[in-house]
Amino acid sequence: MTTSELSRVSESVPGTVVFRDLLSEANLAGLDWQTWLQPDRKGAEVFALFPEPPSTGLPPSTPSNPSNPPTPSAASPPSSGVAAFLTRLAPGAHGDLHEHLGHELMFVLAGELIEDDGSRYGVGDIVVKAPGSVHRVMTDAGCTVLGVRAAPTRPAGAGETATTEGAPAA
Repeated sequence: MTTSELSRVSESVPGTVVFRDLLSEANLAGLDWQTWLQPDRKGAEVFALFPEPPSTGLPPSTPSNPSNPPTPSAASPPSSGVAAFLTRLAPGAHGDLHEHLGHELMFVLAGELIEDDGSRYGVGDIVVKAPGSVHRVMTDAGCTVLGVRAAPTRPAGAGETATTEGAPAA
């Protein structure tokens, strides 16, 4: 299912896209998920809600064509600037070890998200990572997460350790 098939555009507010009943199993399963290809990332798929076009190669949505918002065209995640996306992790999947250059909000929509420090988050939990925090996420049974980033991340080196300093407890 494409973004335009799911979205309903408000005629009164140009450029507004509303995803109706996005959390239904049928609608989540029917999204045009893209494999998130990145070194040291396994079993992750992404659906961009508003990626920053320069990092993804996507043209920006324009008010003149709000019923056709961009969809991910390549197997790369939002990687620079402000971005919002859904991430689906298959059972046993994991992300890469990375540092946040700005705040990130993760809202668990389905399943269970596990941090490399052992913290576990379930449906309805919101986790906010502060700039400078380093972490890696994983899942045993699979999960779907809404992520919103204020800035890009960068891969963390082998010498860096995960930290949640400055991040509020979820």
